[in-house]
Amino acid sequence: QVQLLESGGGLVQPGESLTLNCSISGNIASLTLMGWYRQVPGKQREMVAGFGSGGTANYADSVKGRFIISRTNAKNTMYLQMNSLKPEDTAVYYCSARDLVGRTWGQGTQVTVSS
Repeated sequence: QVQLLESGGGLVQPGESLTLNCSISGNIASLTLMGWYRQVPGKQREMVAGFGSGGTANYADSVKGRFIISRTNAKNTMYLQMNSLKPEDTAVYYCSARDLVGRTWGQGTQVTVSS
């Protein structure tokens, strides 16, 4: 079992940057498919960025070239650097990871991009 806790959300203006953090504890040695997701009310949760089985970063087309996902070697912290933010990036952002039991989600952190 693992526990995930997001932080770093807030209100920013279009064009600005923001970095989200995910603190991970528990049986981190078994973690796979770590990534960031976001959800807007009335919409399905979508993957923003994640690590594939080989450790390669994958990005949604909507954020490719603007967002960067990273993690520590110990896999106890994961980051999402968000650059050139747009109003359509406004959402609740969740970090997530899969272990031997199943996929686990954090509580979410609100990101609002507005003038």
